[in-house]
Amino acid sequence: MAGGGDALRALLRAANALLQQHRYRAALAVLKGFRNGAVYGAKIRGPHALVMTFLFKSGSLREKLKSIARATYTHSRNLAYFVSTYKGLMALQSRLQGKKIPFHSFFAACIGGWLVFGENNPINSQIIMYLLSRILFGLSRLAVEKGYVPQPKQDPFPLIAALIWGTVLWLFEYHRQTLQPSLQSSMTYLYDDSNVWHDISDFLIYNKRTDSK
Repeated sequence: MAGGGDALRALLRAANALLQQHRYRAALAVLKGFRNGAVYGAKIRGPHALVMTFLFKSGSLREKLKSIARATYTHSRNLAYFVSTYKGLMALQSRLQGKKIPFHSFFAACIGGWLVFGENNPINSQIIMYLLSRILFGLSRLAVEKGYVPQPKQDPFPLIAALIWGTVLWLFEYHRQTLQPSLQSSMTYLYDDSNVWHDISDFLIYNKRTDSK
């Protein structure tokens, strides 16, 4: 047992020494990026898939658990692949040109986005829509910072909130098929299901009756 402990300690020392080597830093950053992408993807998607599946999906418990596991794995895998691809391409471009420039980030992320998130599926679609909303806010702030757009005299957020909610409810009411399925499910629960009840049980306790009364 003592010999095994000594071997493990020696292995840990060797691993720690390797991690301090500057010449391997770019490759190690790619590996750590893969690890962080996988962990973050699982943390984000797992709880979301759990809530959405049990709120809106039908089927057996086994089917629901498989759906949660599949969604979590897909999100975790894709984010891990993207982060490692991005960091690897960033390191390669910096090495080839001898320095880091802003275009490197855009190009590396475009390649990673094409390779990893290019398939049009529910998981990728949600991620892209999430990023799109953040990009629009970020570009708006950047335009003000750079002076391309004058600084608003009043906070524009109330107007943005009004326009966004007005647009999404108009789409839901009259062009529902254009909205993403999970958003349709959420809004159906909030705005359509709240129009239907039969007695106190499905008015206050349950959303829908499960019996045939």
